[in-house]
Amino acid sequence: MEKLRGCIVLYADSDGIMLTRVEKKFSNLAVRNLTIYLVAGQALFFAIGVANPAVLDQMLLIPERVWHGEVWRLLSFVFMPATLSPLWLFFGLYLFYIMGSALEGQWGTFKYNVFLLLAYLATVVLAFATPGSAATNVFIAGSVFLAFATLYPEFQLYIFFVLPVKIKWLARLAWLGYFLGFMMGDFQVRMGILAALANYLVFFGRDIVLSVRFGAKRMLAQAQDVVVQTMHHHRCTACGVTDQSDPSMEFRYCTRCRDGLCYCANHIGTHEHV
Repeated sequence: MEKLRGCIVLYADSDGIMLTRVEKKFSNLAVRNLTIYLVAGQALFFAIGVANPAVLDQMLLIPERVWHGEVWRLLSFVFMPATLSPLWLFFGLYLFYIMGSALEGQWGTFKYNVFLLLAYLATVVLAFATPGSAATNVFIAGSVFLAFATLYPEFQLYIFFVLPVKIKWLARLAWLGYFLGFMMGDFQVRMGILAALANYLVFFGRDIVLSVRFGAKRMLAQAQDVVVQTMHHHRCTACGVTDQSDPSMEFRYCTRCRDGLCYCANHIGTHEHV
């Protein structure tokens, strides 16, 4: 039970058999090193966008525009750079490359492709719930981040190149941000958050349930141990020794004390009556 995270489970299939069967049939369709293509595409359109910013406006996923024939938006938004700052884009793409490559190495090419495909499909489907608004690939990248943090919680980043922080803490901040965004954001933000979590929950949902159940059982067992350890039949009023802490000790009850107090053999004859 110690290593719960990292299991790949699809829907109700407890052993991942469903996904394994699909992989055997369609593994030849998987794109190896898909992360590199995504990073290269965003870098390319960053350069194009700097030269001609109007191009970036044509890349956003806006369902209303798709209905009017601009079907390329269904794919182009995937290569939309998250920022036009060269420095932040470089580090953002660098981290995305590290995380995506690690996931592909951990899961294999096919399962990693499925993970990204589910994120893509969830983003597209939920984008049509707000047809007049623009959807981006930010939440797709967010799901990769959460998956990486789940599998490699001790991975350390350096904030501003100086301050070390483990990625599990950043992931918890991300979860908090998603929670607040879902509770306080508008409908479009909520749809984006659901899209970000859809593929994550498909891959890690069962692990989360098992972790919660295991944690609850472990907490109950610890509580029971504490109860057993603290249970005693006799406790000396003077020194506090019990039949649990000293099984060899003899105890007596003083009839001259109020309520017949209990004392150990060392204090039954020397205590002051109360």
